[in-house]
Amino acid sequence: MNNIPTQSTLFDNTEENPSSANSDFNAKVILHYPNPGIAELILNNADKYNAFDDHIISLMIEKLAQAEAQADLKLLILRSTGKHFSSGADLNWMKRMTNNSHQENLDDANQLAKLMQCLNDFSKPTLALVQGAAYGGAVGLAACCDIVVATRTARFCLSEVKIGLVPAVISPYVIRAIGERQARRYFLSAEIISAEQAQSFGLVHDLVDDQNQLDQAAEQFILQLSQNSPQAMTVAKKLIFAVSHKPIDTEVISYTSQCISDIRVSEEGQEGLNAFLNKRQASWIQPTAGKDKEQNDV
Repeated sequence: MNNIPTQSTLFDNTEENPSSANSDFNAKVILHYPNPGIAELILNNADKYNAFDDHIISLMIEKLAQAEAQADLKLLILRSTGKHFSSGADLNWMKRMTNNSHQENLDDANQLAKLMQCLNDFSKPTLALVQGAAYGGAVGLAACCDIVVATRTARFCLSEVKIGLVPAVISPYVIRAIGERQARRYFLSAEIISAEQAQSFGLVHDLVDDQNQLDQAAEQFILQLSQNSPQAMTVAKKLIFAVSHKPIDTEVISYTSQCISDIRVSEEGQEGLNAFLNKRQASWIQPTAGKDKEQNDV
């Protein structure tokens, strides 16, 4: 398996992958396909600490839709260039919004809400790689991803109340990630949250020492997820949303029974069961070293 590009090599060797040559690496948002089945959505506004405005939000929505349309996609990686993941809303954008009408502010908020929903509901697994600061809306981006890996020096902050605002649009996703109890403190205090605290709250899954190890962590998740049925991972995400915070009633029980019945008779369900029973690799696993066989022999 080819290595995914590090920040230092991202803009080199575009001939190695045709999609690289077609990517605009000067854009503020880049959709990059470093390997078959892998997409990277990259915030590339490092001069402004990857702050986002209405234009960048629209670009991210557009790129997410393009990635979603890739039938063979297995993983979306959200990352950014530079020292910081994202400082949240761009200052110039916030200045413009102060002169906007209520309707214009509502339209802006709806676009941000659409971005969060598109990322949260993305049908394939999503992995966020976080370094440096993740402030304001950037905490929402992390909360919308299935898996989050951060450097130990990363820091998070729900800073909106410091400037008279609230983290409204991102709140459903952040509260699901860190819980109501932590939200009641950090929505109100705007304290900086260390990477270790973010991990203990559930916002971050794994911590690594530096940005190079972020790339290594991504490689590990690519390998891990490549063992799994793409269809089953998509259905598993839908299953989580369908049963999370719901009472275990007749409706939920019926849904879960229907879910497993449907996937058992599906093409990938049949292939996976047959592969397991016959001690062979499933068809969706790319033949590599013996490591894959070891995982299939569990």
